[in-house]
Amino acid sequence: MRKSFKLLPLAAALVLLTAVLFGCGGGGGGGTQGKIVGIEPGAGIMSATEKAVEEYGLDYQLQDSSSAAMAASLQKAINNKEWIVVTGWTPHWKFAKWDLKYLDDPKKVYGGEEHVATIVRTGLKDDMPEVYAMLDNFYWTPADMEAVMLDIQDGMTPDEAADQWIRDNQEEVNKWIPEQQAAEKGTVTLGYVEWDSEVASTHVVKNVLEDMGYEVNAVSVDAGIMWTSIGTGEYDAIVSAWLPGTHGDYYNKVKDKVVNLGPNLEGARIGLVVPAYVTIDSIEELNDVKDKFQ
Repeated sequence: MRKSFKLLPLAAALVLLTAVLFGCGGGGGGGTQGKIVGIEPGAGIMSATEKAVEEYGLDYQLQDSSSAAMAASLQKAINNKEWIVVTGWTPHWKFAKWDLKYLDDPKKVYGGEEHVATIVRTGLKDDMPEVYAMLDNFYWTPADMEAVMLDIQDGMTPDEAADQWIRDNQEEVNKWIPEQQAAEKGTVTLGYVEWDSEVASTHVVKNVLEDMGYEVNAVSVDAGIMWTSIGTGEYDAIVSAWLPGTHGDYYNKVKDKVVNLGPNLEGARIGLVVPAYVTIDSIEELNDVKDKFQ
């Protein structure tokens, strides 16, 4: 008996060492965790992905990054024909540049299609009726947005790309501008998140308002600040509200303090995205191939 007691600590140590070296179980059956390349912390898609990791029991680490860094990682992986899984959303120029696909989400963690809405502060209609009218009329398609995004990606500044798109689509833009023009113009403050899609939409609206004679401040902030500021009236408008899923929690906190003008773009989507050459099609398959996503 005394010999057995002496052996117990050694046995426990061996068990612990084995666990450390080979993992302690979990959804992936051991080994090093896979990696999902994310974007900025606090973004709605990051919260949704944290939920997906939990709901699907994924043995993956969600890495904070930025929209630009995520795209750079995607480009590097594709150049080397490596496997990579990233947080993705549509519209985005990456779908026009590379052959990508969403992984199926049978548990609907990422929800269905979303729309991007225009939200304005209470009182804007009385204070700046033509600005309100222009924002209420603003509506475009994912293809329109992606055209601006691609020009920015190819080297134009956001203002240059927006101005180019406006000149190429002046007839459509004219439908947004009200016939009655105010004699005196003022300053309009737009908040937006630094996503490629929202940089594009916000700068198109900014340039249209500037063409109408307004001075426009376009302020880039994270999602939490954007929603807090439209709720307090610090910002006059945002055209970057992804609803009902991505920004749904933020919207619910301020919906009684703002005016929702409805969709300015429909057909938006979020989820996990991989290059088309990756031979899995569903989030449920990720654990089986996590060694390829490291």
